[in-house]
Amino acid sequence: MRSSIMPLVQLADLRVERKGGFALDIPSLEIGRGEILSLLGPNGCGKTTLLLAIAGLLPRRSGEILFDGERLPRALFPLRCRRRIAMVFQESLLLDATVWDNVAMGLRFRGVGRNAMVDKVTENLERFRIAPLRDRPARALSGGEARRTSLARAFAVEPELLLLDEPFASLDLPSREALVEDLEEALRRTRTTAVLATHDRTEALRLSDRMAVMDAGRILQIGPPERVMDCPAGALVACFMGVENVSPGRVVARKEPRLVVSVAGHEIEALGELSVGTEVTVSLRPEKVILSPCDGHQDNDLPMRIQRIVPMGPYHRVYLSGPFPRVAIVSHRDMEEQRLRIGQVVRVSFEASKVHLSP
Repeated sequence: MRSSIMPLVQLADLRVERKGGFALDIPSLEIGRGEILSLLGPNGCGKTTLLLAIAGLLPRRSGEILFDGERLPRALFPLRCRRRIAMVFQESLLLDATVWDNVAMGLRFRGVGRNAMVDKVTENLERFRIAPLRDRPARALSGGEARRTSLARAFAVEPELLLLDEPFASLDLPSREALVEDLEEALRRTRTTAVLATHDRTEALRLSDRMAVMDAGRILQIGPPERVMDCPAGALVACFMGVENVSPGRVVARKEPRLVVSVAGHEIEALGELSVGTEVTVSLRPEKVILSPCDGHQDNDLPMRIQRIVPMGPYHRVYLSGPFPRVAIVSHRDMEEQRLRIGQVVRVSFEASKVHLSP
């Protein structure tokens, strides 16, 4: 993570009420300088509400927001703070003006001189590859071009904190991938602190120093992307992060340094420090499941039958008949070499170190 010791943003006991109920309940959150934090979760989980609260666009019921050490009021933030924050919404929200005028808008509001304005606008038109569109009216832009214009406008004011609410929504895949690449380069080059709300875990994995998974206005888990992906804190986080093998279980024995866990009538081995009798959620990423001929023997070796095979380009999703694990991701090459087919009984194995247990 790229943050310094002193965080740029600090939240404490933050509660926001919308439509008669609490839409946000965040006991504590710190965002470091230069950090990129992604917010993930289903629709209505509170991602946008959190961004709006940090930006000072939603009054909070209680709690504190500190920006660069300054405690901010519950309603409208001071102008000196608002000018250090930029937000990019799901809709581009461009003026009925040229691309140049839209990118220059924030600079004009800040009273930036003509020469400095020209330099900053030119730099960001080039950064987001829209310099040839500088004189085009905003109403004549495609969705991707409009999104690039809104990002260029945000970066032109050199914000200390950039809030991004689904900035790639509704774009076709090539446009989306190109814009993710350009945004990543802009964030890394400028070292701008950013909070990104997204549904796409692939984008979050690529861009983030930390990821926070939200539901019902709360942060369920926050940490480095690889930690959240491989060690989800519960079934909801596991499912949202693409861990298709999730099941309840119970620790039934210890075989140092391993635990024996009962899952749907099967016993598997995992690593951990939990006590015998602990009820757990067992999760295992499908790409960690190994399929092999029935004469092999490895960790957590179980015979299972292939029920269904779904092609996914260079990979295949293989559905298994047993209660756990239920899904494996297998490369096209392994599919051909092992001649895997529906109805075949295979040996299913996975390393104890790849199994994650959450109480």
